[in-house]
Amino acid sequence: MLIDYGSVPPVPEFRKTGPHLSNYRRVYEASEQAAARSDIGPDALAKYLGTYERLGVRHVVVKARDVETTFGFRVSNEDVAAFCRAHGPRFIGFAGVDPNKGMVAIRELEHAVKELGLRGLNLQCFEHKLRINDAKMYPLYAKCIELGIPVNLHCSINFSTSVLMEYGHPRFLDEVMVHFPELRVCASPPGWPWVHELIGVAWRHVNVFIGLVAVRPKYLGVANSGYEPLLQYGNSILQDRVIFGSAFPMQPVERAVSEVEALGLKPEVKRKWFHDNAARFLGLD
Repeated sequence: MLIDYGSVPPVPEFRKTGPHLSNYRRVYEASEQAAARSDIGPDALAKYLGTYERLGVRHVVVKARDVETTFGFRVSNEDVAAFCRAHGPRFIGFAGVDPNKGMVAIRELEHAVKELGLRGLNLQCFEHKLRINDAKMYPLYAKCIELGIPVNLHCSINFSTSVLMEYGHPRFLDEVMVHFPELRVCASPPGWPWVHELIGVAWRHVNVFIGLVAVRPKYLGVANSGYEPLLQYGNSILQDRVIFGSAFPMQPVERAVSEVEALGLKPEVKRKWFHDNAARFLGLD
């Protein structure tokens, strides 16, 4: 059983971007080229859906994103909800709102959950030019608790040279969790170059999960990569808190799965990374 916590469908509604992300294409060039054969052409969507059918994936999380205030575009909640409706219960949608819009964002989140059926909130804080603990974020965290939904937070380096890399530092998440201990958070990507700090935050706060997203899983087993502590702690005291996500099209789904398989995890831990932890985080039966 498998849940892919991070995937971007190959349809125009999900592929909106801006020049602030151009450096990502340089950093992820090799992985994206490996995924490209299933990401282009008239049958790209059929291949995408077929991959998840072939792997027997239970759920795939797809996320909206609103960065209109800072970068002028959005992947809308309506489009995410429509994709999930069109392609069945395998797909779970997360809302995206812009904290810089104040009460508009609060109302949009409530509408997305109560009317559109989305089941979480996605905040890429570096794209909002806000730290995780910025006061503009706090009303959204409170609303997530009220609605009973989890939140995905970008908690790592970002490669956009238009914004500061420190926006995603895990130390800011620690403060949020002190103030909102009931909040269910998945910090993804998994903290690099502050992996130890993120592990410390997750160890301190039982509602913090670590999303193994947008990084090749094989690097967890590579000496001096900076990711090794995730394998050590994720195979032991934090085994209930690591969540797998392919980040397609940043890398092929099947390759990401096979690289986790090759890490030498204990069987019960592998099951947790691939399914059980995400199911608990998402509030699934």
